[in-house]
Amino acid sequence: MIALTQCFSSEFAVRPFLTAEPERVIERLMTLTDHPSPHVRRWCSEGVRPRLPWGQRVHALEKDPSPILPLLEALKDDPEEYVRRSVANTLNDIAKSKPALVVSIAERWWKGGSKDRRRLVRHALRTLIKRGDPGALAVLGYGPPKALTASLEVSPPTVSIGSSVELSLALTNEASEPQPLLLDYQVHYVKADGSARPKVFKWKEITLRGDATLTKKHSMRKTTIRPLYVGEHRVDVLANGEVVAEARFTLR
Repeated sequence: MIALTQCFSSEFAVRPFLTAEPERVIERLMTLTDHPSPHVRRWCSEGVRPRLPWGQRVHALEKDPSPILPLLEALKDDPEEYVRRSVANTLNDIAKSKPALVVSIAERWWKGGSKDRRRLVRHALRTLIKRGDPGALAVLGYGPPKALTASLEVSPPTVSIGSSVELSLALTNEASEPQPLLLDYQVHYVKADGSARPKVFKWKEITLRGDATLTKKHSMRKTTIRPLYVGEHRVDVLANGEVVAEARFTLR
């Protein structure tokens, strides 16, 4: 598989062996973390992802990911972004079942970390950031918003499937000091049964001094992964993980 993974991705092929004999496989992968090929080094991380998309889940690693942490430690400062991205994705998988563990790793890696390592940490924390996890937000320097007022408008108030809405967010920082804000928004999509499910989208990172107005367009087009249904949709703005404003529009 060492030769194969340099020609095409082979992370799926290693997973039956990882399930059957995890200790032997992980021990072997550790010896390859300094392999001259970045494809092999990436394979050492990608192959052990607990929740590899479209692949067989490794439930034992979901419950206890500690056996693969030395692999990630060995690869976290790899010279190739291709490899570091895989390390971030593996940590993001772990975060879905062991958030506190990933936050503790992120804290340690962030302190004194290079620009590349900090980019890795940001990507690894993406699911926890979308969830508004306080520990993950704190790693990136974001605390609860203070003395912040916000209002959101969505226009037009009624739109057809296939068109877009514009979000307009007005912010005022009434605190005496500027404050860093990580802004996301979530759309509560109406489902076929009339209930709603939120989906978080990235907006912007700013340091707010006084007032600011931000605008953003959001498409309401159907996709293969997101069917759309008519009805009232709610939009929330999240500042450092907390809902600070909301508005509604109707999809017809």
